[in-house]
Amino acid sequence: MSQLNPYGRGGLYSDGTPLSAPLAHPVPHQPPPPFLPNNNGPLLQEDGKIYSLVIELMDPNTREAALLELSKKREQYDDLALVLWHSFGIMPALLQEIVSVYPLLSPPNLTAHVSNRVCNALALLQCVASHQETRQLFLNGMSWFIRDLAYTYQLLAAHIPLFLYPFLNTTSKTRPFEYLRLTSLGVIGALVKQNDNTTVIHFLLSTEIIPLCLRIMETGSELSKTVAIFIVQKILLDETGLTYICHTYERFYAVGTVLSNMVNQLVETQAVRLLKHVVRCYLRLSDNLRAREALRACLPDPLRDNTFSVLLKGDMVTKRCLTTLLNNLNEP
Repeated sequence: MSQLNPYGRGGLYSDGTPLSAPLAHPVPHQPPPPFLPNNNGPLLQEDGKIYSLVIELMDPNTREAALLELSKKREQYDDLALVLWHSFGIMPALLQEIVSVYPLLSPPNLTAHVSNRVCNALALLQCVASHQETRQLFLNGMSWFIRDLAYTYQLLAAHIPLFLYPFLNTTSKTRPFEYLRLTSLGVIGALVKQNDNTTVIHFLLSTEIIPLCLRIMETGSELSKTVAIFIVQKILLDETGLTYICHTYERFYAVGTVLSNMVNQLVETQAVRLLKHVVRCYLRLSDNLRAREALRACLPDPLRDNTFSVLLKGDMVTKRCLTTLLNNLNEP
């Protein structure tokens, strides 16, 4: 780790002096002086706080408090993802937090306290998944080595998002489980949110993410449904994703049935955020000729008969998408 200094904004050694340079006037070892007030003082102090909290993640006795504080700072400190990824032993510590709650998933025994703790760990994983320089590393996984005295333990390479799938596969509607599902969806959503996400989409298509998202779109809370359909929408926007879903009738039917059920629910709930995503998903499906032919027969009536005209009155973008969808289906 002595060769790594990826933490930006000065790092731990910021005076620019080569470590091997001889001292002109050797002096006895003394503790470093306190930081003098200057323009970089606040940044250096903030760096120091972050590094201290990251170090505390390694100690089981201080980890919970450090998880909470770091999760609060993830939007304020731009380089937190780099610090987390490149710091020795931190990613295994976060994965340990995740794996430790698996036994509480079935039968469902997850408490609010445990859920909050693991969600703070997931928030840090979302930070890593969102950062341009760590996103691909996060997706690919890597090998970590944890050394303790003379023993070496290796956590084998793994795709880190797969560690979240047991959380997405839960069905309990209690708040601790709903919070866990929503935060896990947020990590996957951070991966697909970027524009250059083709590699991410290809990976997700090799997993069970679509069935998992479809079930949450039917049974989850409004927030969970919104993130789940956002993920499906981003998959559809990728050409490979659209082709994958429309390749077989079974896949198209599974997606189309859930979208149709959501439309019927939206007639009652009037959840405009969900409606926006539903319309965009249908519009993208209509770009595939086989799917377009099927949608002519199975597009839900509320999308055809102005049921949502009042709800979309001020949303010109979604109204335009819906008009384009209907025009696509009316083309010979």
